[in-house]
Amino acid sequence: MKVSEADILIVPGYTNSGPDHWQTRWQQKLSTARRVEQEAWAKPVREDWVARMVEAVNEAERPVVIVAHSLGVATAIQAVPQFTRPIAGAFFVAPPDVANPEIRPRHLMTFGPYPRDPLPFPSITVASRNDPFGAYEHAEDMANAWGSFLVDAGESGHINAESGHGPWPEGTMVFAQFLSRLKG
Repeated sequence: MKVSEADILIVPGYTNSGPDHWQTRWQQKLSTARRVEQEAWAKPVREDWVARMVEAVNEAERPVVIVAHSLGVATAIQAVPQFTRPIAGAFFVAPPDVANPEIRPRHLMTFGPYPRDPLPFPSITVASRNDPFGAYEHAEDMANAWGSFLVDAGESGHINAESGHGPWPEGTMVFAQFLSRLKG
């Protein structure tokens, strides 16, 4: 699949993805990419975020490719049962452990637990071994449940601008390869 054949939905997490974040950079470079905007980035409400996600997918004119980071992963996963448009694939990065009471801020737990049903579309989950918002083992468990291909990002923190992943060339390469294997 080519970029021009898909509606690429950028799904940021808690507090949105700033100008230096890889998601923002990808959105600027990918001609068919658009962000799933949330009304309250700093006070996420699961029902509102999921509704925005469902709306964005169901309005799509082409097969959808989801590019979700952090709480955006939880949002996308919780929204799957309500999608009426085809999802060509999903690229999940740094899924937080939304069932862990040690994770802050605590209201992120309202996005859990994750459904464990296999996803009805191909996906990749990229996880770090030292992500402060979710253990690698948790991401591995979820990826296995979803039938998602797991990519070990090593010790990469939360895979965001703060951890040095503004320009994220490794992620770009993995995404490009994933996209090339998808069917519309």
